[in-house]
Amino acid sequence: MDKKEHIDYWVRIAEKDEDMIQYLMEGKRYVQALFFGHLYLEKIAKALWVKNNLENVPPKTHNLLKIIKDSNLELPIELQAFLIKLNLYQIESRYPEDIDKLYNITNKELTEDYLSKIKIIDKCLKEQM
Repeated sequence: MDKKEHIDYWVRIAEKDEDMIQYLMEGKRYVQALFFGHLYLEKIAKALWVKNNLENVPPKTHNLLKIIKDSNLELPIELQAFLIKLNLYQIESRYPEDIDKLYNITNKELTEDYLSKIKIIDKCLKEQM
């Protein structure tokens, strides 16, 4: 695949995760909705990583802040701080000893707030696409 095909791939699979977020919200699966929200941003960020780097294969990391910084993308500091919180839904949601913590703090209001920030970040990233 050439660079454009790699970028298109990441964007295409991100769109599938975006559909899943709404489905999970309707089912009141808030932790899972944020897990997919993280996946969505990760894939958009990886598309931009490919765009802004010589290589076509992004690093195998789930750390959104690292991917964005390694892509030389601009994102306001308050949204960068939010990404640190959102990373919990990718990393900690995978381990049984941590997932109960997420279930205890994640409700509809928090999820809606996080999803609104995800949309803002998505817009910022896509403007740099």
